[in-house]
Amino acid sequence: MTTLSGNASLKEELKAKYVGKTLYEVPTPSCVLDLAKLESNCERMLDATQKLDILWRPHIKTHKTTELTRLQVGDTLTTPVHILVSTVLEAENILPLLEEYKSKGRAVNVLFAFPLFPSAVYRLAAISSALGPDGLSVMIDHPDQLIPASHITQISGYPPLAFLKIDVGYGRAGVVLGSDPYQQLVDAVLDAERRGDCRLHGLYAHAGQSYGLRKDWAEAMKLLAAEFDPLYRAAQHIRSRGGDTKGEMVLTVGATPTASSVQHPTLLEGAAEGPMQELRGVFKEYREAGFNLELHAGVYATLDLQQLATHSRVGMSADDIAISVMAEVASVYPGRGPEGRTEALVNAGCLALGREPVTDKGDPPGKDYNGWGMLTPWRLGHYEPINSDFPREHGGWQVSRISQEHGILLWNGPKDDERKAPLKVGQRVRIWPNHSCIAGACFDYYFIVDSRNKGREEVVIDVWPRWRGW
Repeated sequence: MTTLSGNASLKEELKAKYVGKTLYEVPTPSCVLDLAKLESNCERMLDATQKLDILWRPHIKTHKTTELTRLQVGDTLTTPVHILVSTVLEAENILPLLEEYKSKGRAVNVLFAFPLFPSAVYRLAAISSALGPDGLSVMIDHPDQLIPASHITQISGYPPLAFLKIDVGYGRAGVVLGSDPYQQLVDAVLDAERRGDCRLHGLYAHAGQSYGLRKDWAEAMKLLAAEFDPLYRAAQHIRSRGGDTKGEMVLTVGATPTASSVQHPTLLEGAAEGPMQELRGVFKEYREAGFNLELHAGVYATLDLQQLATHSRVGMSADDIAISVMAEVASVYPGRGPEGRTEALVNAGCLALGREPVTDKGDPPGKDYNGWGMLTPWRLGHYEPINSDFPREHGGWQVSRISQEHGILLWNGPKDDERKAPLKVGQRVRIWPNHSCIAGACFDYYFIVDSRNKGREEVVIDVWPRWRGW
């Protein structure tokens, strides 16, 4: 587990050791982030939410770093700093940054996005005490979770803000609108609010099924509009029961595919046609009803092959992926693969890349893409493995099999085309992972490079330690 003080000292130690070195001088496997692409991806989302006048709550579970959190919230802005975490450790480690922003006059709030469980109470209460009123939010999807919420209030003196988790079809967590568990939850949270155990603040949904989208931004934008609908109906129901007396209810929705769709330039310019018109209508109606609207997302900052497959942001390409895993070719096996194609061994298996597939929409399953990562064009000449039709069409080297430390590259395409990007033992390669959240999990730190530094794109300019643990 990374400690707060240990994180700072580790950073200075790593910077002294690696800053100024090239990617040929760092250990493998390692995880590399491109600052230019991170900044661009974060600025796009900040610009879109500000132009649409929507609250923004970035998720920091993907990267678990203070440095990237600064980019996600806009380090020099004056807007509220609302963030989302999946572990208590993330909240503990980001606390100093939230206190910094609070001292500068920015409103701060951290939402622990896992349905509340008892063993988290004392640590969350400490965070609530440090941030003060309205600094902590908790996720509730069962009446019994209101007991630990009341304990946080008793210990810290500040009732946590409560978000009710609504299941909008993903089936991971939350209650279904109109069901008996939903009715029981509303009854219980309104009672808890009257007792002062918590303050009902909003409704939360996560359309994780959006990872299966494959058409374009319009498909994602339609799902985003649909994602708001059950929250709006739930909020109206709660008002009819006497809740939300101050008109402060927040409807927060999102996943990277749906949230990224709002970056469409025509939508931001004010156009209203097709799904844009529908989404603008949703924003207008719900605001006029007195509700606050919020988007949340996390992996949008780094992107990965899964997000590329959804085509949810206009113009998104592989060049926008900010994360790569650096590995070395340890061996080459000519003719060993199917149809006599070459295979190669790299020192990056599931512990470096993760074992989570890109949601498969091929017919039959696996037809489109069933790999565990793809080799980037880095140092491979004119090699271009991914075009705008990914995952339906792609070529080049893909990670076809993985075990703990072993990754097997297989040439995807005509055997004769292998000559376009030959591999040799000892060669360093960079791999785009399927899911950046999982790919980063086993690394202690990221090497930071900046592709804007012409002629020095491979020079390490910083090292960002990750928080590991729960």
